Amino acid sequence: MRDPQLALLAFKESPAPQVVCSARRISECNHAFAHLFGYTREELVGESILKLYPSLSDYHEIGERCLAHLERNCYYEDERFMQHRSREIFWARARGITLTVHNPFDLMIWSFERIADTPLKTAHLTRREREISSYVVNGLSCKEIAARLNISHRTVEVHRGRIMRKLEAKNTAELVSRIVMVQHG
Repeated sequence: MRDPQLALLAFKESPAPQVVCSARRISECNHAFAHLFGYTREELVGESILKLYPSLSDYHEIGERCLAHLERNCYYEDERFMQHRSREIFWARARGITLTVHNPFDLMIWSFERIADTPLKTAHLTRREREISSYVVNGLSCKEIAARLNISHRTVEVHRGRIMRKLEAKNTAELVSRIVMVQHG
């Protein structure tokens, strides 16, 4: 593409959510990316990418893991929790490439894709436990989860209890944190 205006239009209107970051700040993003997170482009450009993470610890851990990988390769891919403007936490596939090999975070291009099923990366949780975990991490009560899944709230309580034991969580805050962090395991 020789026409820079056409190239910019193609980027902005692409159906694939894409973002250009410099030092982990959003330099530019397309409409699909902004829509994925519930913002307008104007609300995101210039902001730290931290705005889209569920927690500061997620931001730091993913950043460290990504940087370590990018020091050996120019491409990085993972699946992680991200956070919508509404505060909903969702599972996403992120793919990034650095254009500055000697300092990878100086200039990166990322694409994101929302993954419908929230597959927690642990062999210890059953399919139903993973399903319930995705509701727990978004703050739904056992009764609300039961209504969404059309099952008894007692059944949800049993599954939630098993999840707490498997993830060694003592309370709800710790459980949510462990569910978010288990994707790193």
